[in-house]
Amino acid sequence: MHIRGIRGAITVQANTAEAILEGTRELLTEMVRQNGVEPDEIAAVLFTCTDDLTSGFPAEAGRALGWSAVPLLTAREVDVPGALQRCVRVLILWNTPRSQEEIAHVYLRDAEGLRPDLTRGARRLRGPLPPGPA
Repeated sequence: MHIRGIRGAITVQANTAEAILEGTRELLTEMVRQNGVEPDEIAAVLFTCTDDLTSGFPAEAGRALGWSAVPLLTAREVDVPGALQRCVRVLILWNTPRSQEEIAHVYLRDAEGLRPDLTRGARRLRGPLPPGPA
């Protein structure tokens, strides 16, 4: 058994508690679904959000999913000029026998372009990519 990281990110519609929680819950649900994660296998979850998201804690979405025994931590993302705005990033630390190559990383909405190398690799594990540029 190893600890593996599952990466994910999503952009949210607005700087409201509802939008932050809804987007983060959507992302967490998809990360767990694509990887077959059980809550008792999660070692910890780290969340970051961009400086323009100040109305809620993304970690509350984990609590709403019932992850009351999982350590959750929210921090600020580095404020790099020109970087994607209204973005929540997540790193789930997962106890699993899977290899790094078997992990499906999830990027939703405008965050899809952040790590196409991870997203494309993860899609290959779930099936062929649609035709397009390499």
